[in-house]
Amino acid sequence: MLKLQHPLNMKITNFEDLSSKFKHLRNSHRIVQCHGVFDLLHIGHIKHFQSAKKYGDILVITITPDEYVNKGQNRPYFTAKLRAEAIAALDCVDYVVINAWPTAIEAIKLIKPNVYIKGAEYQDIKNDITGKIQDEIEAVRAVGGTIAYTDDITFSSSSLLNKFYSSFSPEVTDYLFEFKKKYNVLRILEYLENAKDLNVLVVGEAIIDIYHFGDVIGKAGKEPTLVAKQKSTETYAGGILALANHLSEFCKKIDCLTYLGENKEYEDWIKVNLKPNITLLPLYKKNSPTIIKRRYLDEYLRQKMFEVYEINDDFLEDDQQQQLLNEMNHIISHYDLVIAADYGHGLINKAMINVLTHKSNFFSVNTQSNASNHGFNCISKYQKADYVAIANRELQLNYRQKHLSTKEQLNQLMNDYAYKNVMITMGKNGLYICKQNEEIIKVPTFATNIVDRVGAGDAVLALSTLTAYFDAPSEITAFIGNIVGAEAVGIMGNKQTMEKIPLMKHIVHLLK
Repeated sequence: MLKLQHPLNMKITNFEDLSSKFKHLRNSHRIVQCHGVFDLLHIGHIKHFQSAKKYGDILVITITPDEYVNKGQNRPYFTAKLRAEAIAALDCVDYVVINAWPTAIEAIKLIKPNVYIKGAEYQDIKNDITGKIQDEIEAVRAVGGTIAYTDDITFSSSSLLNKFYSSFSPEVTDYLFEFKKKYNVLRILEYLENAKDLNVLVVGEAIIDIYHFGDVIGKAGKEPTLVAKQKSTETYAGGILALANHLSEFCKKIDCLTYLGENKEYEDWIKVNLKPNITLLPLYKKNSPTIIKRRYLDEYLRQKMFEVYEINDDFLEDDQQQQLLNEMNHIISHYDLVIAADYGHGLINKAMINVLTHKSNFFSVNTQSNASNHGFNCISKYQKADYVAIANRELQLNYRQKHLSTKEQLNQLMNDYAYKNVMITMGKNGLYICKQNEEIIKVPTFATNIVDRVGAGDAVLALSTLTAYFDAPSEITAFIGNIVGAEAVGIMGNKQTMEKIPLMKHIVHLLK
């Protein structure tokens, strides 16, 4: 017996089958295309599709695949398959295709619509933070089509999801509700957009992060030792290299002052893995390897078992230290801002701190505690800075006091040192931020998915520095830092860097 195909399955198709169908229909039928995420199908989408159908005979909806929905954590809320099924259930829709690319450009070239439909909000190109609408318009014209805009009642899927399906705690939801009252989203984006002309110097140790993934197979036969079978290895540009990469899409030019090993280990690999607008300014440290931090993880659980460092964390020898200082004195005034990520591995000494703090046009810094410097790498080494971003653990180590509250210690820090703006991150407990002569502000964490915390502090320092540089209200600096931190802890190591358009889209959709 012939089995009838379900109508929804007949509507949900692929580009190859669609092209075959359209060979026979294109001369006698007008083809209309709409494109989007459509994460939560609502009355605005339905009216949009109904209006679109009036422009032709066949309505094709192409939807953004899950991996390219850059709207923050836990988005899309519904998978591409479910979104396709919901849209296919509408009578006005003839075909639904899950796109294979991040934008609609390739889909337009394949479908060759007579009319490509967008919502009325896209008529003003200035509202398009992705910069892709103009590309879509050119692609449509290139295949002989035209653009039309519907003008129906509109709703926001992000707004509805934020209101009714939020993954955030009531504390975060309430905070965002109040934050939206105080700050305009375009104003927030403007701080990031203004950074595009900045020349930045980043200073700190280059670190090669090597992650070894394996299956734990049991205890050694004759020793109380855990045994794992090697499965795969991934290598990431870490330390100051990662920080520079995070800035690359936001700033005009980044110079990276660091040291590598005496034998220039990994130099070629580093240059390949730095973004095009980053220039490596290396010093080759005598009697030292390029720093490598190996982390051994259980592949299934993605949990770290132990770490091995290849490192010489002594300070530079006197002649190399003088060479570095001469270079710093020569170039530092040429940069709009300087960011130092001090991992305590021998690059930055007292003389260099003096140059950084007194000769930078704007100076941003963090110090990080790790296994090789625990208790010896405190922020108090820096007596002054325009912006400081450290973890709560570093603040506690600075005062050797874990019983005072973070707020009390932050208040003391602002009184003891000439810091203009300080952010203290506290993991799941959110963060505090304080601007000179202003009240301390507490912000809850936005992170809901923690994969790996390595590198998160670098990402937060890099991007929140940009808003601090433009003297944004401290709460906006905290907001940016919080979003960046939430994205960074969802990434294994430094496998990915912060990208401008996805971050801006995350901000927009969080505040809808």
